[in-house]
Amino acid sequence: WLRTVAEARFLHLVLPWRWFQLHVGIRCGIQSNLQINCFASLQTNLPIFKLKESCVRRRYSDFEWLKNELERDSKIVVPPLPGKALKRQLPFRGDEGIFEESFIEERRQGLEQFINKIAGHPLAQNERCLHMFLQEETIDRNYVPGKVRQ
Repeated sequence: WLRTVAEARFLHLVLPWRWFQLHVGIRCGIQSNLQINCFASLQTNLPIFKLKESCVRRRYSDFEWLKNELERDSKIVVPPLPGKALKRQLPFRGDEGIFEESFIEERRQGLEQFINKIAGHPLAQNERCLHMFLQEETIDRNYVPGKVRQ
């Protein structure tokens, strides 16, 4: 929506209080124990987040946990996750199943869209579960749900 770097700089100088950015990048790969791990990298200047940059390792089940927590405790419409790919895990398939590069890339894109929609939502940004998901090395599944204070 911004056409030039000069236009972006102008808006940043004129309206610095409105120039907040947030992006979560997802990188996925196969680990030596034949598990697909994803790394969520957060870069933001939103004051609600205590860390302006973070990178955490997450599994698909962690994304499911976040989705379930947000559906249970918040008033936002949570977007769907990419599918579980149960058929890709069948032993008699002729391809590499869930370890096929095209599948991993498709899942990475789906997870990145999911987390950026969530992280970009003003109400979700106040949820403790989102902050734990994006900024803590481990997820405490026994945490007390609630809002983050600035």
